[in-house]
Amino acid sequence: MLVLTRKSDESIRLGEDIKITVLEIRGNQVKLGIDAPSGVMIYREELYERIRSENISASRVSLEDFLKIKEGLK
Repeated sequence: MLVLTRKSDESIRLGEDIKITVLEIRGNQVKLGIDAPSGVMIYREELYERIRSENISASRVSLEDFLKIKEGLK
């Protein structure tokens, strides 16, 4: 893991297309601004893990259950 120290209004770059700027530091919270191309998906870690978990669960649906769901959507 790369660890960087930044002050308010300072930025870091990820490649040429992504810029992360420290907008505000208040107590133990940091407000970040992220400039990235519209195709780049940006998630909070807890939301990303939830989506990942749901995708794994969905991939375990049996063929029989899938066909029932498919039939129900008609």
